[in-house]
Amino acid sequence: MARSNPGLLLGLLLLRLNWCLGVDGGGAEEGGGVFPVVVSTWPFREAVRAAWDVVKTGGAGGSAVDAVVAGCSACEELRCDGTVGPGGSPDEDGETTLDALIMNGKTMEIGAVAAMRYVKDAIMAAKLVMEHTGHTLLVGEKATSFAISMGLAGPTNLSSPESIEKWSNWRQNNCQPNFWKNVAPAGNCGPYHPINIPKDPVKSAVWENQGITCQEWLENDNLLEPTNSHFNSVNRHNHDTISMAVIDKMGHVAVGTSTNGATFKIPGRTGILLEASF
Repeated sequence: MARSNPGLLLGLLLLRLNWCLGVDGGGAEEGGGVFPVVVSTWPFREAVRAAWDVVKTGGAGGSAVDAVVAGCSACEELRCDGTVGPGGSPDEDGETTLDALIMNGKTMEIGAVAAMRYVKDAIMAAKLVMEHTGHTLLVGEKATSFAISMGLAGPTNLSSPESIEKWSNWRQNNCQPNFWKNVAPAGNCGPYHPINIPKDPVKSAVWENQGITCQEWLENDNLLEPTNSHFNSVNRHNHDTISMAVIDKMGHVAVGTSTNGATFKIPGRTGILLEASF
């Protein structure tokens, strides 16, 4: 799914089973804690190491923001688990697009790009949005134009032989599974059109106000077992991405995430959440 909430990351990651923690061997004692700290989802050791190499130096060259960029950039370059950077997670059209977000806890600034095409440095583009605009999020080809105008390399093809092969095999399987629901034709590659909404007034109200996902949960006796089939096969190879939190030697916090989104997503879908708080 590739969904993350960077604002809650620092607290939530410490509760996860899959996490990497980098601390100095003894560390610098500042503000009653041992800093710096680097925390990342999943055992992406090279990404944690890249962030650590930045933040351990301290001073202007070792800020939490710079460390987050270094760590997420490492995963983009390594294409961690196929969920980060170019060459993975083709959408329904076979194209790979990128999403990224970064937050600076010291200044409370946020920058993000979503559905960005033709530029591979997603977390750097998000940082440029944060530092050089009054906006939070740029999307699609306009995000691409912005990133290139600010000096990032592009345009470049974000697909890979592996992603194209995965997409071709999926097409041969009649585009199954996919993220469409309540559409016809089922079990085919479209184009799709919506099926009739139930006439029951109560159900119709739920559908209109909350959507089919809420309706499915209401019909399920066990709310801990959602009925949506997409949840049934979630694992580290098709869900989540890199999210990283860093506390630098000054005690400043920064968080970030970078992803190429959900495999076979409907074009335009983004994999970052902007609701966040420190």
